[in-house]
Amino acid sequence: MTAQQRLAEGDPAPDFRLPDSTGTEVSLADYRGRHVVVYFYPAAGTPGCTKQACDFRDNLAELDGAGFAVLGVSPDKPAKLAKFVADEGLTFPLLSDESREVMTAWGAYGEKQNYGRTVTGVIRSTFVVDPDGKIAKALYNVRATGHVAKLRRDLGV
Repeated sequence: MTAQQRLAEGDPAPDFRLPDSTGTEVSLADYRGRHVVVYFYPAAGTPGCTKQACDFRDNLAELDGAGFAVLGVSPDKPAKLAKFVADEGLTFPLLSDESREVMTAWGAYGEKQNYGRTVTGVIRSTFVVDPDGKIAKALYNVRATGHVAKLRRDLGV
């Protein structure tokens, strides 16, 4: 397997249309004209992903107030996302990319290091998309803990 293509600042954000936790289709184009934080995570309900999602939830008012919408994307089925949303009181859309096509297009799925071994899976990544649909920030291999605070500092929020 070759190294997956990564997005960089200034690249057009690959558009997508994915079902959310209720099965409603959500498109990146729906957010044109706004800043959007799109983050990719491996699995709903796991400790790191729960910490990250709750950090976004707890900072959503400030992010939203500064004009940033938040979308989380994982390979989980909508039913699992619905349970995650209910269990954690999440207040932003979680999207299901079961085929992993969107993750692959964003460079957020492929080979990664896991406990010293090379495995194929979801690469925890966060992107900021500007109102024109271009990548303003591309952050790969982010840590689940402390990431939202760092992102807020980087964005001046």
